Amino acid sequence: MYVLLWYMHVFFSQETNFSGLSMTTDPFSLWLSMTLPSRLIALRKERGLSQQAMAEAVGIHANSWKKYESGQAQPSLDVLKKIAVALHVSTDSLLFEEHERGPHDELVLQFEAVSQLPPTEQTIVKDVLESLVMKYQSRRWDAMRTTTAAAPASAPRPAPAGRPAATKRAAAAGSR
Repeated sequence: MYVLLWYMHVFFSQETNFSGLSMTTDPFSLWLSMTLPSRLIALRKERGLSQQAMAEAVGIHANSWKKYESGQAQPSLDVLKKIAVALHVSTDSLLFEEHERGPHDELVLQFEAVSQLPPTEQTIVKDVLESLVMKYQSRRWDAMRTTTAAAPASAPRPAPAGRPAATKRAAAAGSR
């Protein structure tokens, strides 16, 4: 992702104007606020490809590619996957803004590495993660309980999110 942002910075600094955006626009913010057609255009130009060459790389008709870039049509899931492969990006980076996606980029590599571990070691990692999440939720619950205890007696207390940590541990111990 960082390499892509650097390329975008280089791309935008070479252009005098791109869809009415000034060169002072932060490339990272710009990338996150782009629509799919804008991202497709930027990625294609970053790689120095014509619309025809990009369509050939994806395996679609050039008119289809032009419609995707202009926003007149949306690619199917199959075509979207081919576009991501051809551009060497994830489909998530094509479709979603940063706040809409799953784990932060720093965690994605770790999750991918965990998926390669043997099942017994994956179970250990899941247990460790679950215990850390429960520890965090417990601290949050305690802090919330402390602040509501200081509130007047007439104020309603918020309901806990999910089962208490002790119940989860008992259920996990019973399933082993």
